[in-house]
Amino acid sequence: MSTDTPPPRLPATFNRLAWSNLAAQSAEQIALAAAPIVAVLVLGVGEGQTGLLQTALTLPFILFAIPAGLLADRVSRRWVMAGSEALRAAALAAILLLLWLGAMTLPLLALLGFIAVCGTVAYSVAAPALVPSLVTSQQLPAANARIELARTVAFANGPALGGVLVGWVGAAPAFGFAAALSAIAVVLLAGIYEPARQPAPRRHPMQDIKEGAAFVMHHALLRPVFITQFIFNTASFLLLAVFVPYAVRHLGLSATGVGTTLAMYGVGMVVGALFATRVMKRLAFGTVIGLGPVTGLVASLVMALTTWIATPLLAGLGFFLLGVGPILWVISTTTLRQSVTPPSLLGRVSAINIMSYGARPLGSALGAVVGGLYGAEACLYLAAAIFAAQALVILMSPAVSLRRQPDMVGEPVRC
Repeated sequence: MSTDTPPPRLPATFNRLAWSNLAAQSAEQIALAAAPIVAVLVLGVGEGQTGLLQTALTLPFILFAIPAGLLADRVSRRWVMAGSEALRAAALAAILLLLWLGAMTLPLLALLGFIAVCGTVAYSVAAPALVPSLVTSQQLPAANARIELARTVAFANGPALGGVLVGWVGAAPAFGFAAALSAIAVVLLAGIYEPARQPAPRRHPMQDIKEGAAFVMHHALLRPVFITQFIFNTASFLLLAVFVPYAVRHLGLSATGVGTTLAMYGVGMVVGALFATRVMKRLAFGTVIGLGPVTGLVASLVMALTTWIATPLLAGLGFFLLGVGPILWVISTTTLRQSVTPPSLLGRVSAINIMSYGARPLGSALGAVVGGLYGAEACLYLAAAIFAAQALVILMSPAVSLRRQPDMVGEPVRC
């Protein structure tokens, strides 16, 4: 465990990255919120077509996470981030222009949204790989907490801000505002000094991809972390897939009540990010890693309890716990990943972590099938069982036995 001595102040170059991250994450959330609103209100599409739009906005995480990680391990990570953010700014500006010209169509919105999210993926993969080169090992938890705080603030406020912007100033200016935020992120990245890395050996891309995957899957600490995260994403999106109709039918919530209850998830994330550094100073490192999955399990049990005690207060508590615990998981496991991974592999290892998001469509599909056959209540019970499985995986792993953050590893000696 760490002492109560505060870590050295985070360097100015990292602070530029943190502000860039806040601008980039806010741009992403505003654009993601504005896109379906534009599709419905401007283009007049129905539910099925908006579903296709949402699919286009999630596919890049599956298709391009690994290529982005490969690129981040071969070239400057700062330039990968700046280039990807510039790509997103260009795509958002193109949406702005097409809306002003009255030439926007659903296929064009889906295509430009897809391109913008490709920028999001590359930025999200490269950022955790860049952080260890900007701060010391002791500063990693505080640095990761700062990064996650920006993400959670954007996640909690971005959708509402996107909706307000569309309502107040119209669809086109909302995308213009998001594009401006992406441009600010690029400018901030331009002022970051990134230490030079040893040039990566030129090999076939598949060799590099296999090397990253093998490192994660054969590592005693990272393998259970990946499995836990995959199972957690399945369970959480199973729960989210059925909550809205369940809340209206069983809990008697209005649209405002549903929105307020779901907002507790963002509140929990912000609270967890704010207190993460203090928690990690006072508890053993492995204990903090275990807190996220265990809290997720408790949250799912609280949600299942609403089938017996139909009160929205329990649902709100469940979503709060679902936010506060797992954000500690993200910060602690990101720190673990950065500590035990050689610098030359960090991009690919971060990309494999992003690939765990591929479990989200699986969870949503489970919700559709089980909910359709047996009802939302069965989905809540199934989600609790799956959350129990992910808690069991991590509690049986050596990761929860870590007394302190592992020492930073260097590059392996190549024969």
